[in-house]
Amino acid sequence: MKGKYITPFLNGNAFNCVSCHVYTKQHWYYMQGSTGADGFGGKKQDKRFRISYCEHCGFPTIWHGESIIFPLNLSAEPPNEDLPEEIKNDYEEARSIFNLSPRGAAALLRLGIQKLCAHLGQPGKNINADIKALVATGLPHKVQEALDSVRVIGNDAVHPGTIDLNDDRDTANQLFRLVNFIAQKMITEPKEVDAIYNSLPAEKLQGIKNRDGM
Repeated sequence: MKGKYITPFLNGNAFNCVSCHVYTKQHWYYMQGSTGADGFGGKKQDKRFRISYCEHCGFPTIWHGESIIFPLNLSAEPPNEDLPEEIKNDYEEARSIFNLSPRGAAALLRLGIQKLCAHLGQPGKNINADIKALVATGLPHKVQEALDSVRVIGNDAVHPGTIDLNDDRDTANQLFRLVNFIAQKMITEPKEVDAIYNSLPAEKLQGIKNRDGM
């Protein structure tokens, strides 16, 4: 499993760079302008804007408050490679609008969770019921608690694909991580176990089958 992706956050000492995606130290400055083309002349500092410089690639990221306004790259963690293509497309679209509209990204991710539940054999109509069923088949119970915490399921659930005005960057970040975590536990890890099992010598496989009465 890949190392944890740390989404850029205001005043963070280290995170995955928006430009090079490497996890590294960040250097922070306030934005300052000058009237002279050579950098001299009258100067003005605006503390509403911050700049973080990546220690790895040296490229700047410009912030207005907690929002990244440059570059408008994909600052959320990339999707699990084993996600079905349709869900991966929803995930990538959510990444592409994350900096401009965290609420829109969260809506797409809830829709992606609904589709993922359907891909994993559930009806795909009620996320609450689907997640409970997945917990019974191997999804850690803590995932259900985490989904409750970001209003994906439960009494105050938001319907998949709709905008929740209370959503923010933190909510969207949690949803990105949850989609990947569900895919890791329910798709990637079983596939990796199958690959290990199927790579065993034929006589070993036959011995296992004999032992299990298959």
